[in-house]
Amino acid sequence: MLHNTVARGPAFVLRYATSGSVLRFYSDSRPKPASTPSENTISSAVVQDHDELREYYQRIKAAADDDERTRWANQFRWELARHSIGEELVVYPEYERLLGAEGKELADRDRADHQEVKEQLKVLQDMYVDDPKFQSTLDTLMDSLEEHMNQEESVDLPALEKKLDGTGSEKLLKSFQRTKHFVPTRSHPSAPDKPPFETVAGLMAAPMDKLRDLFSKFPQ
Repeated sequence: MLHNTVARGPAFVLRYATSGSVLRFYSDSRPKPASTPSENTISSAVVQDHDELREYYQRIKAAADDDERTRWANQFRWELARHSIGEELVVYPEYERLLGAEGKELADRDRADHQEVKEQLKVLQDMYVDDPKFQSTLDTLMDSLEEHMNQEESVDLPALEKKLDGTGSEKLLKSFQRTKHFVPTRSHPSAPDKPPFETVAGLMAAPMDKLRDLFSKFPQ
């Protein structure tokens, strides 16, 4: 049974839960983290976003008609864009600060993964859902994204949490959540992916994205 749900769309963050944990569509196939993250850690927020993206993907595939598919495709695009830039602005700099050379390697690889996903998302968001190539484009994007999310959940985030005490992880969580409210909600693959330039580009793009969101369909 679904519970703890707030309104969907550009002004809100959607949270689904089943028996206290987020719905997981890939729980049997993806690598398991070394331990389940506390609810007040940066890992918990990132993993919850990942699980929402997995759910939205399944909702798109299961949609009964083009209108429903469009709404969930917009929800998927909206959350993926916000999540990716939130990680780039808040999480990846912490890899570099706390994990040294290993952290820089992790951050650079994750940024490269994000660039690939952003380019695929840009193609997808410019398509109508009745385009014959829409589903295959979405599947390709999700394959790339699933590999990236598995890496973050099983390797990157556990390494970061080892360097953070509970207070530090909770502060990073709050910063991540706050940042997602101000970043672009559509893919801009040509924008810089490192602060401070990404911050400037994001603040310039975000208002136009949010205006366009007002005229987009989202799940009710």
